[in-house]
Amino acid sequence: MLDIAEKVGRELELRGMSMATAESCTGGWIAQEVTAVAGSSAWLECGFVTYSNKAKHTMLGVDPAVIETYGAVSEQVVIQMAEGALQKSEADIAVAVSGVAGPSGGSAEKPVGTVWLAWAMQGKPTVTLLNKFDGNRESVRQQSVQKALEGVLDCLHSA
Repeated sequence: MLDIAEKVGRELELRGMSMATAESCTGGWIAQEVTAVAGSSAWLECGFVTYSNKAKHTMLGVDPAVIETYGAVSEQVVIQMAEGALQKSEADIAVAVSGVAGPSGGSAEKPVGTVWLAWAMQGKPTVTLLNKFDGNRESVRQQSVQKALEGVLDCLHSA
């Protein structure tokens, strides 16, 4: 995954932009991947690890009523996470992830492997993506990180 993290860094640096992460099921793995890139301090603003619902609210401003209504693993919540990361930082783009990594915690509506991602950019509509990943906990989390970084590149290329 270092290759894609390096690509993200190059694209951000070329544009004079920085990013923030808002992570739940990945537990900081996205930030870990980008900080493995030498010079990432030039383009990584910060990372929020908001595993609990309380942390999503206190750190990112996610509305508890939205969590109660839609669940932590929902499009509505990841939108608020990504937009909250932008508001609470000086970043130009933020990626957010919330999902069911397993092996337990899944339901009929949201089985293990269900992962929502959102990308928010200053002055642009927030983009979301629902994923249904296969595999064990480690695999679901790894696929989430990969997709999150790919999405950052997609947003930068379409900006």
